[in-house]
Amino acid sequence: MTTSTACPTPTTTTTTPATKLPPLKISIASDETGYEYKEALKAHLEQNPHVAVVTDVGVHGAEATTAEADGETEREGEGEGEGEGERGETAYAHPAVKAAMLVKTGTVDRALLVCDTGMGVAIAANKVPGIRAVTAHDPYSVERAILSNDAQVLCFGHKVIGIEVAKRLASDWVKFRFDPKSSSAEEIAAIHGRKETLILA
Repeated sequence: MTTSTACPTPTTTTTTPATKLPPLKISIASDETGYEYKEALKAHLEQNPHVAVVTDVGVHGAEATTAEADGETEREGEGEGEGEGERGETAYAHPAVKAAMLVKTGTVDRALLVCDTGMGVAIAANKVPGIRAVTAHDPYSVERAILSNDAQVLCFGHKVIGIEVAKRLASDWVKFRFDPKSSSAEEIAAIHGRKETLILA
C-alpha cells in the first residue's frame, strides 16, 4: 500500500494589489503644537508609492514658531472664540477646514489632520458639508474608517500616539479604498440623505 505525499492544490483569492490602485492626493494640516508631527507625517507620505501629492495647508514653520506656546491652557477645552485674537489662523479649526475644503472641492482625495487629541480638528472638519472626518489611533479603526464609513479625513492626536505608530497607520490608510458597491454604501447615503432628520426619525 502506498501513501500519496502530494500536496493539495492551494486555493487562491483574487484581489487587486494595492500597487495597481491610483495614487491619492492628500491634504495635510495641523495646529501649531502639532507642526513637527505633521511635518514628519508629510515627509513619510511623500515617499509612499500610494500617494501622488501631499498639499500642506498649514500651519507652516513661521506660524508655528510665532504662535502662542501650548501649555497654559488646553485649547480644545476653551470656549468658542477664546484665544482667537492671539492665535488667529493657527487655531486648529482654520487649517482643519482648509484641508477639508480641498477634499470637498475635489482638489484632493483625502486629508490628514493633527492636533493634541485629533478630536478638535475632526469636529472642525465635519463642519464642512459632505465631509466625514474621524479620529482613529489603531489599525482596525483606520481600516474601517475607509471600508465601512468612507471617511475622507483621518485625524491624529500627537499627544495620544507616537509618530512612528502614526506613520504606520498612515501607510495603511492610503492602501484602503471604499467599495461603492458594498453594503456600507447605503449607510453612507443615509447619513447625507437624511441630514438633520436622521436622528429624529
